[in-house]
Amino acid sequence: MNYKDVVEAVCEIIIRAQTELPLDVVNAIRRAYESEESEIAKRNLEVILENIEIAKKSRLPICQDTGIPFFFVEIGRELSLDFDIKKAIIDAVRKQTPSILRPNAVHPLTRKNSGDNTGIGVPVVNTDVVEGDRLRIAYMPKGAGSENMSQLRMFLPMEADKIKKFVLETVARAMGMPCPPIIIGLGIGGSFDVSAKLAKKALLRSLDSMNEFELEILEAVNSLGIGPMGLGGKTTALAVLSELNHCHTASLPVAVNIQCWANRRAEVIL
Repeated sequence: MNYKDVVEAVCEIIIRAQTELPLDVVNAIRRAYESEESEIAKRNLEVILENIEIAKKSRLPICQDTGIPFFFVEIGRELSLDFDIKKAIIDAVRKQTPSILRPNAVHPLTRKNSGDNTGIGVPVVNTDVVEGDRLRIAYMPKGAGSENMSQLRMFLPMEADKIKKFVLETVARAMGMPCPPIIIGLGIGGSFDVSAKLAKKALLRSLDSMNEFELEILEAVNSLGIGPMGLGGKTTALAVLSELNHCHTASLPVAVNIQCWANRRAEVIL
């Protein structure tokens, strides 16, 4: 494995994530369409499915907001790299802007656009050392419409029973702005910053992997009746996916990271 291999691999997963949704997401939208009773909601889901098909066939972005690039990198401890993996990812992002990626990265105060989706802390690259000798790179673009609806709250340690209500309040406040049906990433524990990272990392999971706790929250969210695009219907969310960390005995951080229906993600293992 060399520097060029990684740059090319990252370029490929950027294109794949931007133009083709994972099968678990597509199937969840199809199930929502088949079970929907509202004519308006059904038509919205039909248009979403048409959009997915057109993007895949034409190799064009699923959404005009190609997001801020987030990467989760796992490096096997037996793997030896003689180059900077983060630099390789940055170079790949630059190569794909503006051919597939809209320039979205701006300075937080001056709002000056870097023009190539890079800048202070962007792309966001999270790295972990794991067992083995492989390099795994997962890419997830995050658009602003859904990201802006996300919330974080520091609960008291005895308030775990309030987590579901917090998720419901966050979704109810968002209404149609994050382009539902949404996927909800839930980060529980860790610390103020760790819970937010957990919530985003949860969005990489398959929508088919929900546990009983997550399914209970999903049912409550869908009972809100916000529906596709906020115009009413049975499906407000497609999934609730959570990640947990141990935390300090005196705190309970909880983060809700909302994702739109276009839960774009792709990965490569080298």
